Amino acid sequence: MTLISRKSTQPLRTVFISSFVPRECGIATFAEDVINAVSGQNVGCKVIAMNRAGQQPAYDRRVLMTVQEDRLPDYLAAAKVINRGRYDALSVQHEFGIFGGIECNHLATFLEMIEIPVVTTFHTLLKQPSPVMRRNLRAVANRSEAIIVMNELAVDLLDKVYGVDTKRVHVVHHGAPVVPAGRRRTIKNDLNLKGRKIISTFGLLSSGKGLEYAIQAMGRIVKTHPDALYLILGQTHPVVKQQEGEKYRDLLRALAEDDGISANIVFIDKYFTKAELVAYLLATDVYLTPYLNLEQITSGTLAYAMACGRPLVSTPYLYAQFLLGQERGLLVPPRDPDGIADACLRILDNPDLKARMERTNWLYGQQMLWPQVGRTYAQIFQQLVTVPVTSASYLPARAM
Repeated sequence: MTLISRKSTQPLRTVFISSFVPRECGIATFAEDVINAVSGQNVGCKVIAMNRAGQQPAYDRRVLMTVQEDRLPDYLAAAKVINRGRYDALSVQHEFGIFGGIECNHLATFLEMIEIPVVTTFHTLLKQPSPVMRRNLRAVANRSEAIIVMNELAVDLLDKVYGVDTKRVHVVHHGAPVVPAGRRRTIKNDLNLKGRKIISTFGLLSSGKGLEYAIQAMGRIVKTHPDALYLILGQTHPVVKQQEGEKYRDLLRALAEDDGISANIVFIDKYFTKAELVAYLLATDVYLTPYLNLEQITSGTLAYAMACGRPLVSTPYLYAQFLLGQERGLLVPPRDPDGIADACLRILDNPDLKARMERTNWLYGQQMLWPQVGRTYAQIFQQLVTVPVTSASYLPARAM
């Protein structure tokens, strides 16, 4: 049997398995962004959407079917749909907690049934996984013809912690939107933030974000910059809200009031569109991620802030270590309000440093834009797609 690479003029037919919009989830948003990006690269995409029990979002026509996360029969049915659909490749957007509990107990079983090449993107890699998490992730990796991670430090984790052959691993940036450079000059006026020095953090709220330490840091920052405003942008994480309501947000509000800086802290409690998020990032003078989980290997909001050319301050979680190297930002210890204040003040008090960071980050961010990321994903799919040729006539996969 001879293998011939698929001609580049023939549209690839890919299927993604992931959470998906309108589910309010970072992986869902990421999957849509990747699909939009590769769709411009002669790649057609369909989706198997992961659902929580009792939830059924109103999906669009890109979704072939849904899988309830904890129901193994749903996975087996999805595998049959994929195999019968004559798709060229399967993209798995892997995150703990989406595919059969925190340990992803059903994903490896599902992949054993798949008859086409698999490309898996790992969004989280733990340094100390449970034995079951390690076994399941390694099984997924071993079934994947290609693996995608979003920073080089994750490659080392796959090798040393999970025992994965890294020859199949590709480092691909988390994507970010294309933003016109000139928009930065007027955006504060548009958002009624003129005359304010803006520090911001965006994302679904949960106690692991470390925002209490950022609020404590604001007590020092406003003494030097009384016009400083800390924007906390985003809703409480849906799972957290279901379990404990707005306990964390209420704690943060009380902390700001106790420190006498509630006028310098603004909560905008909503799920932001990409356009809204970009607008607030462009208005930001210092983007801050004081996260407590130092194992986090990616952050969409940090990637977006980099591509918007924002000066960055962060705790040294893995993705921040990777992205903020070579003077692209300042790293501070976790749970350290003084460290956060020192870093933010260093930028706000030094216009030359701030301008240098803006230029450096804007230029670096150009390689992170979604069109470039889409091209890279499409190239990975294309490299894996081969068709067996026998004496029978070659029948190409149907165009989507």
